[in-house]
Amino acid sequence: MFQKVKNQIMLIAYADCMGHDLKDLEKVLKTYVGKAIGGLHVLPFFPSSADRGFAPITYDEVDPAFGSWEDIERLASEYYLMYDYMINHVSAHSPEYLDYLEKKDGSPYKSFFIRFRDFWEGGAPTEEQLEKIYKRKEGGPSVMAEFEDGSKELVWSTFSSEQIDLDVNDPGVKEFIRKNLEALAKHGAALIRLDAFGYATKKPGTGCFFLEPEVWPLLEESRNILAPYGVRALPEIHETYFTQLKLDARGYDVYDFALPLLVLQALYFGDSIYLKNWMRICPRHQFTTLDTHDGIGVMDTYHLLPDEEIRRTLEHLYTLSPVSKGISTKSSHTYFDAYQINATYYSALGEDDDKYLTARAIQFFTPGIPMVYYVGMLAGSNDYKHLEETAHGRDINRGYYTLEQVDESMKKPVVRRLLQMMEFRNTHPAFDGELHILDSSPETLKVCWRLGEEWARLDADLKQSCFEITYTDKGEVRRF
Repeated sequence: MFQKVKNQIMLIAYADCMGHDLKDLEKVLKTYVGKAIGGLHVLPFFPSSADRGFAPITYDEVDPAFGSWEDIERLASEYYLMYDYMINHVSAHSPEYLDYLEKKDGSPYKSFFIRFRDFWEGGAPTEEQLEKIYKRKEGGPSVMAEFEDGSKELVWSTFSSEQIDLDVNDPGVKEFIRKNLEALAKHGAALIRLDAFGYATKKPGTGCFFLEPEVWPLLEESRNILAPYGVRALPEIHETYFTQLKLDARGYDVYDFALPLLVLQALYFGDSIYLKNWMRICPRHQFTTLDTHDGIGVMDTYHLLPDEEIRRTLEHLYTLSPVSKGISTKSSHTYFDAYQINATYYSALGEDDDKYLTARAIQFFTPGIPMVYYVGMLAGSNDYKHLEETAHGRDINRGYYTLEQVDESMKKPVVRRLLQMMEFRNTHPAFDGELHILDSSPETLKVCWRLGEEWARLDADLKQSCFEITYTDKGEVRRF
């Protein structure tokens, strides 16, 4: 019997991030983690040609290096699972794209891909049109397709040259999406994360990002495919909080990508004003993050933090994690120079155990289901060695742990305390109730969850980076 979503913490992990494969991951979870998590986001475990799984060759199989569908489904019987579906693109080594390169106009997949010559009037974007596009790499969103007949032409590629965008309006692509989503749903998923969803809709003369009204039919189609299987869709979108509120208003689960920088700002400067405001207005049906396999989001906080406060927070972060400044992911977004900052959350807090545990306590008391990244669970520092080996900024927060290193990390007091707090968050009934934000000074955060006679309260001193949790246990008031 596969597990469905429950109000318990979800761990984010690669199949090979703690040990070598899915069996090792399962061993770690059973040996050390126990009731500290209820869900598991297994980052892309399919055969892939790049970006650590985010350039999927096929969704029909589990990468043999990681294991099999049997391993995945065994995990799904213990935890509610989330799988990734890259709705925007496929691998440049996928059967569909390789067939297109071989046969060009004779390929049954020729309409899957967005040819610049057809998309743009005149066959290419003007400088003004190119400037408007919400870009994720230098040179614009394209790659040169080299066909077997010797001809070449540009096709849309938002991310790397190994990730080729799909035309989500094409009937063949719609069927491709349906087939893949249904297959993933049948293999035990409780949630499907629609990766890079914001980039899937495109129109000349626009930013080609989260285009309305075009995004809504695409999202509804995805939800309707999954609904008969009892599986929920979670669109992955980095944008201002207005977008998340729109999604929430239509009944969709959303990510809270604003929380990480808001918590850093609060702890850096002992200031709860902006954090409290967000806790009051944020969607209640959300998944909260402090860290993920990507960087710490910046633009997600636009309109929640004043521009100068964002810049002040980033400059302070750079002093604690100096390498982050040089390798922040750049974007054409006009608000800020940095799109995401590359650092582990533990390093972003100066590797201060008290600050780190206070940050996690705030996350666990924020509305929504908390997500904890495996590096965060292990209180991992910036992995400079991995960064040097790959020269990819995000790899500073994507380290590999051997089983021996996991065992060593689990002995650290900060990790033991974090796991205890995670188990408390998963098991206390008050978190199924209602949040009350209590009056307090700007330097403190006082919040209480209440369900009937049961309650759990957090009192955090942001200046001193310390906190206290009190709660009821069958009528008795206890201190965590």
